[in-house]
Amino acid sequence: MKCGYVAVLGLPNAGKSSLVNRLVGEEVAIVSKRIQTTRNNILGICNGKNFQIVFIDTPGIHHSKNKLDRFMMKNVRNAITTADVILYLVDSGKIVSDEEKDYIKMLKSKAEKVIVVLTKSDKKAVADVSGDISISVKENKNLDKLINLIVEKLPTGDAIFDEDEYTDKSIKFLVCEHIRGRLLDILDNEIPHGIAVVCEKLEEKEIVKMDILIILEKERHKGIVIGKGGKNLKEIGISARKYAENLFGKKVNIQLLVKVDENWRNNNISEYGY
Repeated sequence: MKCGYVAVLGLPNAGKSSLVNRLVGEEVAIVSKRIQTTRNNILGICNGKNFQIVFIDTPGIHHSKNKLDRFMMKNVRNAITTADVILYLVDSGKIVSDEEKDYIKMLKSKAEKVIVVLTKSDKKAVADVSGDISISVKENKNLDKLINLIVEKLPTGDAIFDEDEYTDKSIKFLVCEHIRGRLLDILDNEIPHGIAVVCEKLEEKEIVKMDILIILEKERHKGIVIGKGGKNLKEIGISARKYAENLFGKKVNIQLLVKVDENWRNNNISEYGY
């Protein structure tokens, strides 16, 4: 069978996580309009007839400003090194900078199996780069063709993961990422990238109990995150509970706690799982 690792690269908001989620058929990565949503390399496993594609969803390519940023860009470099095939996604609805064009040329010069994918073809195209394929996740356009293109370039070998697996991440990681995604959806622009979400305690009995910590950089952000009368936290908690119950297959109780750590993105990223 054909199987291997496929690194999914591109600028923030090029559509990497949306594509991986659609091809895998499960929510393995946060999808948000906000840039730099993905922090860790997340594996999404797509099984088909005589093939297994292990997608590596990477953080958006950007300039490093702090330790968290450097951690994210290290993940991108690691993905390039370990991948059998590289997908470079370009938002066809945006003008491509000379810097990005040079980056694509560099990738092609260093790696044989690079596929340039023009995304969001349901929008007016302005990107002035040539791609190997044009797709739309929203309209499900050319996704089967993209799969075929990838499979052609994969090496032959045994499956890397079992057929019923769709990610390498733990359930508690997925629940924390779901919560962070909901926070990104409802919060002001200044807050989201100063947030981390970690599971402090997990007890799996008849009812699963999870204590989940939301870390903020500024004290004044606590009120915004919690919301008037606890509205935001309650809404997020309900969404997280439903998501977690679907993953665990049983009832789940989630307690959300909020903590301020002003320098976590520079000093304490390892404490929060980065």
